[in-house]
Amino acid sequence: MFSWLEKNPFFFAVAVFIVIAYAGVVEVLPSFADNARPIEGKKPYSVLQLAGRQVYINESCNACHSQLIRPFKSETDRYGEYSKSGEFAYDRPFLWGSKRTGPDLARVGNYRTADWHENHMFDPTSVVPGSIMPAYKHMFNKNADIETAYAEAVTVKKVFNVPYDVEGQTKLGTWQEASEEVQAEAKIIIDQMKNQEIKDAFARGEIREIVALIAYLNSLK
Repeated sequence: MFSWLEKNPFFFAVAVFIVIAYAGVVEVLPSFADNARPIEGKKPYSVLQLAGRQVYINESCNACHSQLIRPFKSETDRYGEYSKSGEFAYDRPFLWGSKRTGPDLARVGNYRTADWHENHMFDPTSVVPGSIMPAYKHMFNKNADIETAYAEAVTVKKVFNVPYDVEGQTKLGTWQEASEEVQAEAKIIIDQMKNQEIKDAFARGEIREIVALIAYLNSLK
């Protein structure tokens, strides 16, 4: 057989390709599967964070901000530890991005506070002189879509086996239980904010988009 292959270069090349491809699959796939598993301590997004993530997507924040720190010294010096695939195990869709009109946000939760985000989204130049980012004042008047966020959490739990309601992971529960968790999480953020209209709206049982967005940004660490 081998002598026949040596006399037929085309089939020899095909056989070599098949062997190399098979070896590559056997070597790469297990490692890829291991790297794709959630990193230690990674938890699914809370319902409020999912609502904020949807605001982030709707406003096309990913068009100007990446969420992927590459393993280069210039990147890690500025943004922190480089990104690992297991950090994004619960992201649907991924928001890695490649364009940075603004800074990368993969670790923004480590160095920005709720009141900073509040001022930045209402008037970017008040905290970043010369910023070209537009103001997002409408987020202070529009309510977050908590019901859709809860439905998304329930869906990924059932379809993708995301570990909600597992010991040590994010609690989801019933709609009533989730609503109580959302209120408690939102209160912590709102207590750090200064906008009185946001506080008044929360007292009426309303959670503005800006609050949900801050919850999401705070989760990026």
